[in-house]
Amino acid sequence: MGVLRVLSHHGDDRYQWDQSAVMIGDLEAQAAVREAERIFAEQRARGATAVRVRPDRPAERIEKFDPEAEQILMLPRVVGG
Repeated sequence: MGVLRVLSHHGDDRYQWDQSAVMIGDLEAQAAVREAERIFAEQRARGATAVRVRPDRPAERIEKFDPEAEQILMLPRVVGG
């Protein structure tokens, strides 16, 4: 299962897709990946930082959506003042 987590002032929104179902051509799973990719692009355009999180490894900053990632975390731009 892949998950895109978007942190915001609303909390932690999660968008999931079934990676194995995508591989066998499941249309619903493919639509879920497209939606996650759209949200990823939207958040990056707003200045969010994306990191791939994997067990027992340091978080890795990514620039492009990875549908094979187990978990992608979107961190909003911090604005101070």
